[in-house]
Amino acid sequence: MATLRDIKQRIKGVKSTQQITKAMKMVAAAKLRRSQDAIINARPYARKIQNLLSDLISDDDINSNPLFFQRQVKSVAIIVVTADRGLCGAFNTNIIREANRFIEEEIIPEKLSYSLFCVGKKGKDYFSKRNFPVSDSFVGIFSSLDYSFAQRLSDRLINGFLNGEFDKVVVIFNEFKSIIQQKIVVEQYLPILVKTSSEKSTNNETNYIYEPNRKSIFDFLVPKNLKAQMWRFLLESNAAEFAARMTAMDNATTNAKELIRTLNLKYNKERQASITKEILEIVSGANALKSS
Repeated sequence: MATLRDIKQRIKGVKSTQQITKAMKMVAAAKLRRSQDAIINARPYARKIQNLLSDLISDDDINSNPLFFQRQVKSVAIIVVTADRGLCGAFNTNIIREANRFIEEEIIPEKLSYSLFCVGKKGKDYFSKRNFPVSDSFVGIFSSLDYSFAQRLSDRLINGFLNGEFDKVVVIFNEFKSIIQQKIVVEQYLPILVKTSSEKSTNNETNYIYEPNRKSIFDFLVPKNLKAQMWRFLLESNAAEFAARMTAMDNATTNAKELIRTLNLKYNKERQASITKEILEIVSGANALKSS
């Protein structure tokens, strides 16, 4: 049975933990604000450049540009975007579970070879320890997330795709929906999927005058689109991580408060029982002296 000293020490420990989780919640909330603004600003650009490609592309472009060519898939590159740290609820667990599901249901039944590119320490640690084919890993990039990293990663994937290292590239990440909701997304990165002129509605077609010409603009936008989409994936995951961490720390702080209340109640009951026992012993001793 726990003594009063043990209960008091535990209350002290829980209070210290509550202060830490409360501070972490405030830090996550401050960082979430900045990361949320960043993804809200990036989404329109990524969406618009994708729409521009959809307007410019023709069937000839798909046949001539290797980044659009749907070849027979034998090898797949899977980019798994997790966080570098824990204490963010099921954020990392859900991504890893989805990556495992994708491999078991989409890759293994088709007898395809695959390689993993782990962005974030949690994903790298999990897959490396279990002997998954981790081709490359990137740790610590979220501490100072920069567009140059999205460019380097995009170039690495484009070169691998063009050189035949893999025939398909898939990105698995958490999309930021709100502070309490993140959505796991599995999105094909390469080959690029856009609607062709034959698939688009003729009612929405607009005649533009292109300068210098449509083909030059299209070729210029293709790599920019890939880099913009990769940047969006990273920003989405970054904002979703801070939202998940803020929610997790808020829940932890609330749970600590409830645990402190329960421990205080237990402490008071034990203390009352101890005082009552001491009073009974004193009264019993006094009655024994009187009797003697």
